[in-house]
Amino acid sequence: MSDLIDDDIPGRNAPEFSVSDLSGAVKRLVEGNFSHVRVRGEVGRVSRPRSGHVYLDLKDDRSVIAGVIWKGVASRLRTPPEEGMEVVVTGRLTTFPGQSKYQIVIESLAPAGVGALMAMLEKRRMALAAEGLFDAERKRPLPRLPRVIGVVTSPSGAVIRDILHRLRDRFPREVIVWPVAVQGERCAPEVAAALRGFNALPAGGAVPRPDVLIVARGGGSLEDLWGFNEEIVVRAVAESDIPVISAVGHETDTTLVDFAADRRAPTPTAAAEFAVPVRADLLATLASFDERRQAALARLLQRQGERLRTTARVLPRPEVLLAERAQRLDIAAARLPLALRDHARAKRGLLQERGGSRLSPALLTGLIRHRRQQVTGLAQWIRPERAMAALTPEREALARLARRLEEARDITHTRRTALTALDRVMRAAGYQQTLARGYVVVRDAEGGVVTDGGALNTGQGLELEFRQETRVGVTVGDTAQPAKAKPRKSAPKSGPDGQGSLF
Repeated sequence: MSDLIDDDIPGRNAPEFSVSDLSGAVKRLVEGNFSHVRVRGEVGRVSRPRSGHVYLDLKDDRSVIAGVIWKGVASRLRTPPEEGMEVVVTGRLTTFPGQSKYQIVIESLAPAGVGALMAMLEKRRMALAAEGLFDAERKRPLPRLPRVIGVVTSPSGAVIRDILHRLRDRFPREVIVWPVAVQGERCAPEVAAALRGFNALPAGGAVPRPDVLIVARGGGSLEDLWGFNEEIVVRAVAESDIPVISAVGHETDTTLVDFAADRRAPTPTAAAEFAVPVRADLLATLASFDERRQAALARLLQRQGERLRTTARVLPRPEVLLAERAQRLDIAAARLPLALRDHARAKRGLLQERGGSRLSPALLTGLIRHRRQQVTGLAQWIRPERAMAALTPEREALARLARRLEEARDITHTRRTALTALDRVMRAAGYQQTLARGYVVVRDAEGGVVTDGGALNTGQGLELEFRQETRVGVTVGDTAQPAKAKPRKSAPKSGPDGQGSLF
């Protein structure tokens, strides 16, 4: 009996639990005592599987608690958890029997003060800056006068009204508004989608493609503006082919979109001022340019006029330049008839020296006929069988004779043409043509031509030559005073068509 008492184990009479019963009891104990807790800590490892749930660790310098955010709660969080972020979470403790561990089911998550958000914001800014998204070389100049302006903002706020009012005052332009949520969990994806949607519009399509974009929102806290600090929005602004003006918050508010945009405006109203110039100022500038243009043109015309007048003083008058040439023309016109007559006389003498009387077309025609008869007789004499047996020298002689005949024919034609031209000139320049118009040639007894009637004596014998070589002898009678010639009627100054007469 004493052995039984000695072998008794303490707690042997305690009830036995199965593993599941014990895990369930622990689960009920933990959930019953920690059904609503708030925990402050630093976010450690963060995991986002395809299920949409978020798994993370909350830690401090000594302990670590596992945490889970179910899919529905994770989609509503204003600030997604990131590693290194100090947060305050609200939820309940529970156990996971499958791994004998406990965890906190997070129902809400918020940064632990502004300092935590600023630290996370600075960390993100440095990471994006290291990629070159904020470099000044990426900034593009804004268009001077855009045709279409795209605005990404809420359509129901005062921001869009301020922008439209300022555009109407400065320079009215066509405005396309892409409505988005400017706060909350839908802000970042909608703003990024709007920026990419504007860039996807084709040029010349049904919806005009904007020349500049304005991303605008009114003022608010850091949490309210957090959507414009999201990486998805910053990358959409940096990738935009259309220049972007950032106008998020008031002048003291700064978001990461401001660093990525091509131009930062302190307020939405200032963004409208950056987008378009003042129409009145442009008109005044154009008027000033036009006045300067007219003044410059007047000065140019004045200088050119002065140069023209100065040059005209040293230039001779046109009549002085033409006087010498006009005199030369008059002298040449007076000498032209004499030169033609002398030329014809010289050609006539040259023709007579070369035997012009012996040359005639009939003589050349007879010579050609004689040579042709010679060639014909020779061709009849040479029969085909004889031609085949003819010697080479005879054929060559025949060919030379044929060539000489062709040359003689060409020479005859050329000389005939020259003789015809000379005969035409001789007939035109001969005095027989003058006799044909009613004039006579007066010759004295020695056959000389009488050109001065005052040198004749009474009773002197003369010979008058008429056309067709008709000659009549006459005697000079008593000289008498010549009758006064009747004045000729002046020719009309101009013909019936108003053109002056040349004769």
